[in-house]
Amino acid sequence: MGFIKCPRCELNYIREEEQYCPVCKREMRGEEQDDYAELCSICNENPVMPGKDVCYACYKEMSNQDAVDEEQQDEVEADTTDDMEIEDVDDMEDLPMDEIGQGLPAEMGEQLSLEEEQSREAEQDDEEEEDE
Repeated sequence: MGFIKCPRCELNYIREEEQYCPVCKREMRGEEQDDYAELCSICNENPVMPGKDVCYACYKEMSNQDAVDEEQQDEVEADTTDDMEIEDVDDMEDLPMDEIGQGLPAEMGEQLSLEEEQSREAEQDDEEEEDE
């Protein structure tokens, strides 16, 4: 007693003593095929809601959980903003513009062309090779 493919649809397997698979038998009798009810991706028990991938019970639970999470997030944000002290821009000291950039190497302020940069790198590489 083995299995063979249905001779009509060649998709479903049937026992050797059967003529057609249950799907083909139903089609030949003219019965409508039951629509496949997709199960919830979370609980795998209930059919899904139209346009969703979860059932009503799981959707309701997720919605309640989202509302609780949002409330907790709002509380956390309120706590952190209360703890932070934000200074007004007017209260900040003005930075002296002449001190900005002091102490930086002269090279930092210069704009080098690509060719000059490549030649400097080549010189540095040569010096490193000589040192080794």
